[in-house]
This record gives sequence, structure tokens and C-alpha cells, in this order.
Amino acid sequence: MDTTHWLPGATLDTLRQAARLRQSVRQWMLQQGILEVFTPALSAAGATDPHVASLRTRQGKYLQTSPEFPMKRLLAAHALELADGTSTRVQPDLYQIATVFRAEESGRYHNSEFSLLEWYRIGRDHHALMQDLENLLRHIWDTAELAWPGIESRRYGVEVRRRLGVWPEQATTNDIARYFASAGRSYPESIGGDVDAALDLFIDEFVLPEFAGDAFTLLIDYPVSQCALARLGSDEEGRAVARRFELYFGRLELANGFHELCDATIQRSRFEADLRKRDHLAAERISMDENLLQAMAAGLPDCAGIALGLERLHMVLGQHAHIREVMSFDEQRA
Repeated sequence: MDTTHWLPGATLDTLRQAARLRQSVRQWMLQQGILEVFTPALSAAGATDPHVASLRTRQGKYLQTSPEFPMKRLLAAHALELADGTSTRVQPDLYQIATVFRAEESGRYHNSEFSLLEWYRIGRDHHALMQDLENLLRHIWDTAELAWPGIESRRYGVEVRRRLGVWPEQATTNDIARYFASAGRSYPESIGGDVDAALDLFIDEFVLPEFAGDAFTLLIDYPVSQCALARLGSDEEGRAVARRFELYFGRLELANGFHELCDATIQRSRFEADLRKRDHLAAERISMDENLLQAMAAGLPDCAGIALGLERLHMVLGQHAHIREVMSFDEQRA
């Protein structure tokens, strides 16, 4: 019998570092006038995204994979107060440090229960949000009295075309499989005809390894097929792209940001497409969040939002090798 299993994974110094990280986040949010909110961990609807696995209780509720939907409902509700012509309230930006849950295998960077920092800025697009993100990260590094590691941007489509010779929208699974073969790498046949899954693997295997290992990288201008909950727009060359980005440190994904879609009809069609893909993959069928769709129909204000994994950020900040080192009790010890 292991008599040390009751012990925490994080040292006392690491717990202090985690507390300082959260304090630093809250200090910056307070300086920016962003309101802290709390939303339920349980929901009647789960995530329709085929690549996100929700945890479900015996009562039929889902543990939240992100606080995004209830936070958008708050934004829509208080935007209505401004629209009545009599309110003098200022529409607040919102943030939350939420405990979230995903049914994923545990590993170096994964724990089924973790913390997301999510915030929304009214009247801003994803470019302004990327600057917002950099400002927050600089504040955290300054507070920790650490040298700023730097941040650069890479364009998704450019990275794909540089290697495959075609833009992501023109790429086929055969193109990607051939590239794997030319590099002497095995390509999983289980991907089948799912071009987006093949592109995700291609990015993981051939693009991320070229990111600076000791600095932040923003990957921008995602293909339209990977728009998720983002609006569509155009890149510098006039090509249609999703108005979203992801933040990495080396190869480690830290955050995902969008210029948020506000059209309920389009969002419903995207949810329906997710469900069809779930059916194709024989994944659990998830109920669409009708409360979110009604809120969007009532009037979600123009905004940009981002979700940042705090434990992963803590790993970078403190140079920790495993996520269990920054958690009091990971799922193996919980």
C-alpha cells in the first residue's frame, strides 16, 4: 500500500506561486475595470464540439467545459438594459476564474479538472484582444520579477502553404498523408476523410516544433472550417479566415481567443453541424444550449473573448515539468 498517496503534488512554494499568479490576474483585471463574475459549474447542456468530451452527472447535468456560454448570457442580459433607452449603466467587460471539467486522459499537460481564466471585452475584435493578452502576460511576468520572454505571431494558412504548397482550404487528407510519408512519419488512417483533424495533426507535428521553445507564439488566421464560435473575416491577402487565434509557449497550447460570433441563426447551424459530426464519429449526442441561442437572439454585444489555462500558464511561469506539480491534488490523488 502506498502510504504517500495522500500527499499533495505541489510544494508549499508552488502553492504560494499559484496564489501570486491569481492575485496578479485579479489585480490586472481590477486595473482594467473588468468585472469578476461566477457562473454555475453544472449546466443542462454540454459542449457540442466533437473534440471536447463533457462529463455528465447521474442527474443528467453536464459539468462545464468552459464558462463561455453563461458568461455570454450575462453579456446579452446587461446589454438589454442599455438598449431600453433609460439605463445609464455602462456595459461591463467580464472575467472569471472557473473550475472546468473535460473527460480527457490525464497526462503531462492534462487533468480532467482544471482552471480556466476567461474574459470578454465589449466593442473589441481579436486583434485588440491579442494586445490585451500580451499586456496581461507582461503584467504577470513583471509581478513575478521575471524577464519577459517575448511574443511573436504566425499565420496558420501561411505555415500550411509553406509546407504543402496549398492553402488549408485546398488541402486534402491525401496531401497531408503524403507529406507525413515524405518526412518518414506515420500517418493515422483512423483520420479518414476528416481534413480538419488531419490539419490539426499536421500543425502539431510540423509547425509547432518550429515555434520558439522559450517564448510565446500567437497562431492567427485559422481556416473558415475551424471557426468554432468565431466570426469570419479576411486576412491581409483578402482570403476568408476565422477571426480567432491560439497562444502557445513553445509547443504548449495555453489559450484560445475569438472575435465572438453574435448571430444566433449562424450559431445554431454550427451547433447542428457539430452534432452531425458527432453522429459520424459515434460520439455522445449533446443537447444544444438553447439558453445561449436565446441570449444571442436577444442581442449579444460585439465582443472578443478568450480562455486561458491557468495551470499550464503556471507551468510556464515556474518552469514545471508536469501539471500535477502545480495542483494541490491532481486526479490521481484526488
